[in-house]
Amino acid sequence: MKHIDRITAREVLDSRGRPTVEVEAWAGHVMGRAIVPSGASTGKWEACELRDADSPWYDGKGVRQAVANVRNVLGPLVVGADPLDQITIDERMLAADGTAQKTRYGGNALLGVSLAVAHLAATMQSRPLFEHLRDVYRRVVASSNEASSNVEPQVPLPMINMISGGLHAGGNIDFQDVLVMPIGASDTPTRLEWTVRIYNQLGKLLARDGFEGRLVGDEGGFGPRLPGNREAVEYVVRAIEAARLTPGRDVTIALDVAATHFWNGAGYRLVSESDRTLTSEQMIDRLEDWVSRYPITSIEDGLAEDDWDGWRLLTERLGDRVRLVGDDLFTTNVERIRRGISQKVANAVLIKINQIGTLTETMRAMCVARTAGYTCVVSARSGETEDYTIADLATATRADLIKIGSIVRSERLAKYNQMLRLAESLER
Repeated sequence: MKHIDRITAREVLDSRGRPTVEVEAWAGHVMGRAIVPSGASTGKWEACELRDADSPWYDGKGVRQAVANVRNVLGPLVVGADPLDQITIDERMLAADGTAQKTRYGGNALLGVSLAVAHLAATMQSRPLFEHLRDVYRRVVASSNEASSNVEPQVPLPMINMISGGLHAGGNIDFQDVLVMPIGASDTPTRLEWTVRIYNQLGKLLARDGFEGRLVGDEGGFGPRLPGNREAVEYVVRAIEAARLTPGRDVTIALDVAATHFWNGAGYRLVSESDRTLTSEQMIDRLEDWVSRYPITSIEDGLAEDDWDGWRLLTERLGDRVRLVGDDLFTTNVERIRRGISQKVANAVLIKINQIGTLTETMRAMCVARTAGYTCVVSARSGETEDYTIADLATATRADLIKIGSIVRSERLAKYNQMLRLAESLER
């Protein structure tokens, strides 16, 4: 078996025109490449995204230092290693960084190397990426003594963005995303066909009523300036019906509230609703009312990342009725997930590879969540690229759901198209 003999890195651009890190891992003439995503809606407990804040290059958003850290520090650390030994490679980089949030070398630098190595290993074996990731996941599970390692790959159910707000669409509404889940579709091609029908009908409904039905937010969802958050949900319900599908039976709705970003220290400030501020309990009342009125089966970050008391109450009231997903709350971090489990908070974890910084840490977070019976939702970021790794990761680990964005914009379609390819071999 060949060993890694070269690691290279460069600064490339993501879907928002911001710099990000691309890494290539080489073994002889064989190469694996990965590009690191970047979030706009980020939690304070995420791994550090190292940027050149003091440089005029890209107005301080450049990643030249992170690239240099790959070339000069992390690359030399892994040269000579066996690319099949993902756990050892990731642990070597983590030990070198030595900080909880990867502030020394940057989570974006570590993740680029980690993912590029996985791509290299798959290519060296002439295997699909998802098959190699399945084996890595099994080894991570075995080393963690957590959930069963007997996981057979499966293309997950998508959660697909319809209307965007918050930091994804210029604050047109407070809630960040209204999404659909085609639960009644029998296979991946049908799920995407239904979604395209709903999306097209939604655009027509918005345009007919004088709202913007063409321009889209960071993740491809429409970004209309609606009177409030409730109207976004109602438009999506109407679009499902206009697509000749039944809300609640064929398709359900997911909310990404992203409440951390309108928490002002005293309450939840809803600017789009006459600038009113709600307490935690009032926010829970709001969400409970909507679950009763609309076919909502999943709520992400319904409360802020450090509102633990509120999250406990939210889980008590809605945890047996809908999926309560922690994103900013957990940040794919094992310690925060364990805290949530011990305090009976939420029942699902959003999994974002760049929140934690390496492939094996991501998988360990999934192990811990699964052992406690929590749902795993693998997610993209608002700043994405043509890199399709998460489609293979979600499939390899048999994630319950995948959240990529909408069905427009090529950085999203790169993942959806990969899911269609994977479905060809797995859904026969």
